[in-house]
Amino acid sequence: MSDPCPCGLDAAYAACCGRLHAGDRAPDAEALMRSRYSAFVRADVAYLLRSWYPSTRPAELALDEAARTRWLGLDVLRHVPAGERAVVEFVARWKVGGEPAVRLHETSAFVREDGHWYYLDGHVHPR
Repeated sequence: MSDPCPCGLDAAYAACCGRLHAGDRAPDAEALMRSRYSAFVRADVAYLLRSWYPSTRPAELALDEAARTRWLGLDVLRHVPAGERAVVEFVARWKVGGEPAVRLHETSAFVREDGHWYYLDGHVHPR
């Protein structure tokens, strides 16, 4: 596979998260969460903002360290769908330049509106 998807699934980017970045709807909250991780890897700020629920979305999003960031992986721990809402718990890992690796353990809330899944907010678990 010449361009594997950063989200960790065994698929090419174009057939996986690339479809969502190009405008396809995420089938569920886990797919949206994986596509948001891939958007961070690819520094796709427009997609990150577009997939964020309007009432909780920041006015802008800067990925200042994107060029120096090496993404180390994503582990989805659980996906709990509940109708038009869902929860996804995950661990994402990355490294910026020569700094120590960062590990983010988050439980994220998602909502589906008009057939589109959106990231609502997240709770970061302390280390």
